[in-house]
Amino acid sequence: MTVAVRLAVFQDLEQLAQLFDDYRQFYGKPADLELARRFLSDRLSKQDSLVLLAERPGADAVGFVQLYPTFSSVRAARIYILNDLFVAATARRRGTGALLLRAAADLGRSSGAVGLKLSTQITNVAAQRLYTAMGWKRDEDFYEYGLSL
Repeated sequence: MTVAVRLAVFQDLEQLAQLFDDYRQFYGKPADLELARRFLSDRLSKQDSLVLLAERPGADAVGFVQLYPTFSSVRAARIYILNDLFVAATARRRGTGALLLRAAADLGRSSGAVGLKLSTQITNVAAQRLYTAMGWKRDEDFYEYGLSL
């Protein structure tokens, strides 16, 4: 299966929203296509994030990765948080995830970023295997904390 990756634009919103809704359901959230559409519409129109879309030529999109720009104060440089990576069930185990990760790294490098960061569920072993195979290193120096508001 041939898949190409490109930067998503606002005109991709409908097919991207469906993938994003599927992604949220993967993480146990109820289906809500309107919420997915609204959230992505805000991100794309406000340019809060960069979304890379994987698609088969002449067909629908089969995956995406969403990157949020931020900075590392210690490194005094831009980094991206790879917040979302999703591949449709029909395109899994065919290299689409790896293609999206490579495209994200290329985008980061070309924009002058010094790194990408991500977090994943402890139980998402398949994703962890992919990240490790792609050269990502698990942080053994820092704990990640969160505060629900």
